[in-house]
Amino acid sequence: MNAESKIYIAGHRGLVGSAIMRNLRTKKYGNLVYRTSAELDLRKQVEVNQFFQDEKPEYVFMAAAKVGGIISNSTYPADFIRDNLMIQTNVIDAAFRHGVKKLLFMGSTCIYPKFSPQPMKEEYLLTGELEETNEHYAIAKIAGVKMCEAYNRQFGTNFISVMPTNLYGINDNFDLKNSHVLPALIRKFHEAKMNSTPLVEVWGTGLPKREFLYSEDLADAVVHLMETYSGSDLINIGVGKDIAIKQLAEQVKEIVGYTGEIFFNTSKPDGAPRKLVEITKLKELGWEAKTPLEEGLKLTYEWFLQNLSEENLKS
Repeated sequence: MNAESKIYIAGHRGLVGSAIMRNLRTKKYGNLVYRTSAELDLRKQVEVNQFFQDEKPEYVFMAAAKVGGIISNSTYPADFIRDNLMIQTNVIDAAFRHGVKKLLFMGSTCIYPKFSPQPMKEEYLLTGELEETNEHYAIAKIAGVKMCEAYNRQFGTNFISVMPTNLYGINDNFDLKNSHVLPALIRKFHEAKMNSTPLVEVWGTGLPKREFLYSEDLADAVVHLMETYSGSDLINIGVGKDIAIKQLAEQVKEIVGYTGEIFFNTSKPDGAPRKLVEITKLKELGWEAKTPLEEGLKLTYEWFLQNLSEENLKS
């Protein structure tokens, strides 16, 4: 890519897409193209093909997806498999048909096997059963990874796939019905603090471990990979460290300033016991995360406080 390259960011208003836009602008990429979901429904093939025909992007960051936490994945499995299959199929195929030079597809480490050896290496994909609470999302994302691989093999495209670990940061989704664990904890503790609630409920035992990557770091990583890496091999993106949910809850509690108690509801699902990624390939490609978890949490909570009235904070 160069400063004049036409770059399409699919999902530019989300956690990942907005971070990619900020990173590209900081690095003086000025020819960016994007559409809201109201302007372009990526689930509709005709609209997607028309967009690629009209705009002719040279590079594509595929950050658009239907995502959510345990509750929404368990409640709406059909929505997750249908919408993600349609979105990624339309964009990947249109990128091929309209001569895109390079596309970066965003997978997720939650699509690795539930009981994968730790840390999870890229080659562990499809070596075991999936976590049942997000199986349908995972199957869709695996299909996207394999679609990029297949188009590279058959058509000689340059479509790369990355596997980010759990993400958080600016523009996260704080809706308690469909958010991930970290933004949900921030909102729960904040509201409990404001309402002087004596107890905050956290799902599960608190024992599972998760790895968390600040969204601005992810954006820096994917732009770096778009600039430097080509191939069909998956690339994990993470920090190489994880934390138990119980410790995470205590850390968020402290940053928010909540003084009540935490109740771990063990009748609720834990999800996978651990999800730490092996990041040797990423380091060899010249990139490492820069933002410590505590610093990232403080920045995210500051953003949350400044955007309390925004639509994505409403239940």
